[in-house]
Amino acid sequence: MIVNDLIHVFAGFFILLSLALGVDASPVFMSKYWLWFTAFVGANLFQFGFSKFCPLGLILKKLGVPETRS
Repeated sequence: MIVNDLIHVFAGFFILLSLALGVDASPVFMSKYWLWFTAFVGANLFQFGFSKFCPLGLILKKLGVPETRS
């Protein structure tokens, strides 16, 4: 996987997790405040679409994840 793929995987996972923890109907509901984390991840995805800057991307690059498929 490349950096861009992993960014989408992490974002999708965190959105689903925070929704599971923040929606009343969920069997693993903890607090409605988890929905703020959903909004945070969504806002980061939104700004990434325009700026192509993502803190997770920097971390993944430093860990040696390739940016392009070879």
